[in-house]
Amino acid sequence: MQEITNNIYIEDQFPGVTLGVIVTPRGLIQIDAPPSPEDARSWRASLMNLGGGIDRVLINMDAHPDRTLGARAMDCTVIAHEKTAFIFRTRPSTFKAQGEETGADWESIPGLGSVRWAPPEISFVDQMTLHWGSSPVLLEHHPGPSNGSIWVRLPVEKVIFIGDMVMKNQPPFLAGSNLKAWLESLNLLLESEYKGYTFISSRGGVVTTSAIKAQYDFLKHIHDKLNRLTSKKPNPATVEKMVTSLLTWFKAPAARQKQFAQRLRFGLLHYNARQYHTPSHNFED
Repeated sequence: MQEITNNIYIEDQFPGVTLGVIVTPRGLIQIDAPPSPEDARSWRASLMNLGGGIDRVLINMDAHPDRTLGARAMDCTVIAHEKTAFIFRTRPSTFKAQGEETGADWESIPGLGSVRWAPPEISFVDQMTLHWGSSPVLLEHHPGPSNGSIWVRLPVEKVIFIGDMVMKNQPPFLAGSNLKAWLESLNLLLESEYKGYTFISSRGGVVTTSAIKAQYDFLKHIHDKLNRLTSKKPNPATVEKMVTSLLTWFKAPAARQKQFAQRLRFGLLHYNARQYHTPSHNFED
């Protein structure tokens, strides 16, 4: 566990997601859960030594299975954006580890089987503030990786958890994304309001402004390429050529090349199909 500043910690030893926890006099504000319920129980046990009050709450940064599969094992109230809550209302109550390969990290975890979701019990639309200590914790809606993506901002401590908004040395999940909104959100992070902040990615931990700019450049490149395809049906051959080209942006270990290629392949095909078949304002998984 890494201490970012007094009473704010992150943990990146579980597959798929960098977890966060904020220790307050009222209790622990937890950010995301490991995808494996067994790991989630282990993480929950390790948090018992951090002190703070007795209350617990879990914040889902969006609806991605890598961060929500283990939520029930955390055994506490779950908070998320309303559009994330909407996705859970439309999902079956039980997750089954089968189906299409999306390039997600949960797909490499053995023995997941069936897992019961823990739908958010509290949701919000624009912003929500937790007053659990002397300084506020702000939950803010910033779409991009999904339409229900949020940030968790601590303005006094100048720490901000940005979910999948920036991903360190790995390709983003595009299937349910809103690229236009994503680019706008990244631009916002580069404004003077966030100068001096520590940025925490949900996939890579602490990231710099140069990483934010690199993420912007990558997504702008994809956005421009896909815009030229919007009048056509998704073309697997064209997508395959794009995947090969896009992989060169990342210094990925050889063992993850296949996974990252599938993540891009799945994301591009589904993003392009969604643009072609459905209005862009729909709720997205």
